[in-house]
Amino acid sequence: MVNSSVALSSVFVAPSGNCDLPQSCGSLGLCSVQGNSSSCVCPPNFASSTQSSGCSPVTGNIFSANSSCNGTDDPNISYSYVGNGITYFANKFRSAVTIGKNRSNCEILCTNNCTCNGYFYDTSSQSCFLLQQPLGSLINANSTESAHSLGYIKIKNSNIGTQTNSSSSPKLLPILLPSIAAFLAMLIVCGFGFVWWRRGQKKIRNKSSLTKNMIHGPPSRPISDSDCLFSDNDDDISEILLPGLPTRFNFEELEEVTSNFRTKIGSGGFGSVYKGELADRSLVAVKKIEGVGLQGRKEFCTEIAVIGNIHHVNLVRLRGYCAQGSHRLLVYEYMNRGSLDRSLFRPTGPLLEWSDRMHIAVGAARGLAYLHSGCQPKILHCDVKPENILLDDEGKTTQVKIADFGLAKLLTPEQSGLFTTMRGTRGYLAPEWLTNTPISDRTDVYSFGMVLLELIHGRKNRSERVTDADSNISSTSTESTCTKSEYFPLIALEKHEGKNYADLADPRLEGRVDVSELERMVKTALCCLHEDPGLRPNMTSVVAMLEGTMEVWEPRTEALGFLRVYGRGFGGNAMEIDGMTSRIGGSRATTTTNSGWPSYMSSNQLSGPR
Repeated sequence: MVNSSVALSSVFVAPSGNCDLPQSCGSLGLCSVQGNSSSCVCPPNFASSTQSSGCSPVTGNIFSANSSCNGTDDPNISYSYVGNGITYFANKFRSAVTIGKNRSNCEILCTNNCTCNGYFYDTSSQSCFLLQQPLGSLINANSTESAHSLGYIKIKNSNIGTQTNSSSSPKLLPILLPSIAAFLAMLIVCGFGFVWWRRGQKKIRNKSSLTKNMIHGPPSRPISDSDCLFSDNDDDISEILLPGLPTRFNFEELEEVTSNFRTKIGSGGFGSVYKGELADRSLVAVKKIEGVGLQGRKEFCTEIAVIGNIHHVNLVRLRGYCAQGSHRLLVYEYMNRGSLDRSLFRPTGPLLEWSDRMHIAVGAARGLAYLHSGCQPKILHCDVKPENILLDDEGKTTQVKIADFGLAKLLTPEQSGLFTTMRGTRGYLAPEWLTNTPISDRTDVYSFGMVLLELIHGRKNRSERVTDADSNISSTSTESTCTKSEYFPLIALEKHEGKNYADLADPRLEGRVDVSELERMVKTALCCLHEDPGLRPNMTSVVAMLEGTMEVWEPRTEALGFLRVYGRGFGGNAMEIDGMTSRIGGSRATTTTNSGWPSYMSSNQLSGPR
């Protein structure tokens, strides 16, 4: 059901799962995600503790923080291994104490530190993180990023209670065993009851407050710096409320990584992108957000919130961020070929062959399908276009990744759509953006359909064509040619009706096209462009149709009639188009077309070409 009462201006804050809370399972309890819920267990060599509401060593040893410490090596100190692939909440947003050292060095640092309660060591990056009181829960992340994480808890042997009366033990054992068993059973029942009650309370709070504010934003107050979790005061940066954050860098580190921002590889609406190299020799792309205003802060927070918590082979990986003073930077994995538009639309240089275009189409579709059906809550990208599809060919095959989540929105399972302010890029906007109807995952599907058509044609959907001048047009010019604008989606519809799919392929390919794949892609693209969102396929079906594992839908021409309205404005010259645009919104224009769109609406106003 659509929640239409919220304000159009919204704030995006990251979703938080149960396991992302510091005390989700008590001290040193191991939290594991199971679908939409989570479970708590104790790690190896640990058992439930009646004192800490968490887990403690089964050997009866006590933590070093509860013992005397002289700051030197203590033979009574040992470390209990908690397992591989287990992370700790605080490690997600604070820097490692050392990088590039072995695990023994990390253990020595903890042993000689009286306030250290344990350490986590990443065998991949050779990073060392120390733990301090109060100790929170552990997270069984089950991701590739945490697969190399080793955790050790520092304990100290206790001599308390080791002297016992051996002669009285056999007599006391039959008396104590039933009492102990009854107490443990009662403790387990109470523990399960408490976990069930706490989980129910969290669900109630999430539905009534957290989800509403995270997705729609507070409806009655303006956005402030605190809404974006970071202020210009560097002292406030440590008060981070966002769970699951990637590595936090300081500005000086990123200056060194990018050689003082020497190599610029691109620019966007809110800043420039520079090439850099981390200490582990991996290349990164550092986005420096310039002139941070309200919208820039919102996009910065949204970007971290969305891709900081999701991982997929077709989604760009966020390696880290910087929020120091007035500096706002995002650190991504480096994609050496840049965005798709550079390879697809360039007039010279290597040409994207047809097999490459099919591979790119399937890869981008898989990334969007994961956002729509593999994430909870569902993520709407809201700005699908070639500029936000990145390519890398350093491996055996070209990698395709969706990027730029600054305009993304969340859609909970209870919602079929949501209202929000218009966002995206002209030429890829679905009709529902302009008709005061809710957006949904099918809004991204429409934008992807436009991208498919550009992959087929190798040009922007709106392009200029030089033709012979009309002899009936009086002109004092000696020019014998004129420039006309073409709207490729309309051409694709007309060629589909005539079954002339080969005419739609990029002429630069000179016939090097699989006609059956071409027909499949054209039909899939037109289905994505259906005016009614309910008639468009979901991205999972789009992937299957492009791969050929599912029969391609037949486009409904009656649901594509609005393309003729758009195309009608691009058959004339530029002066005619400008004239039509200037009449938009006139009080005299009241007629409508068969598609239901007002006849005076130009393609520039309704998802028209860029």
